[in-house]
Amino acid sequence: MDSWEKLKSECLACRACGLCETRNNVVFGVGPEDAEVLFIGEGPGEQEDLKGEPFVGRGGKLLDDMLELIYLDRTRVYIANMVKCRPPKNRDPLPAEQEACAGWLQRQLALMQPKLIVCLGRISAMKFIKPDFKITREHGQWFDVDGRRVMALYHPAALLRDPGKRPETFDDLKRLQAEIRAVCTHTY
Repeated sequence: MDSWEKLKSECLACRACGLCETRNNVVFGVGPEDAEVLFIGEGPGEQEDLKGEPFVGRGGKLLDDMLELIYLDRTRVYIANMVKCRPPKNRDPLPAEQEACAGWLQRQLALMQPKLIVCLGRISAMKFIKPDFKITREHGQWFDVDGRRVMALYHPAALLRDPGKRPETFDDLKRLQAEIRAVCTHTY
């Protein structure tokens, strides 16, 4: 039987792919273990690798601001990444790296049983929604995947590069807020 302590301990010792050679820290995830809403990014960046916590750099600050717009914060959602170690120079995680890490996130999902999953960016959306997911066309739409409601938002780093996408992201956040109110019992 899995437990959070066992899972985290095993994950922190992982050496399943080459990312373990260059990491400072495994970035396991943060938030309540019974969270109803799970945010999934692609992989840790430099600040996340240094601190061992997801979304703590500039993108993390923007994510916090985004959550605040819909009256949420990190104490009420869980935030994780597809890969737990930083890809060099913040490149996209390679398919082999994603596969090597997939079990950690699947075990987190099994323990948490979130009602809603929010993919942050196209990489996690392609993994959790559908392989041909198009972020520019399908962001903010709800999909039913394995009995869960799943949506994708633009990744905070993309919003930092292109602030023109922020108004549509605000609309997506309002859709997320409505869905949380409809299906979650303790997030608000």
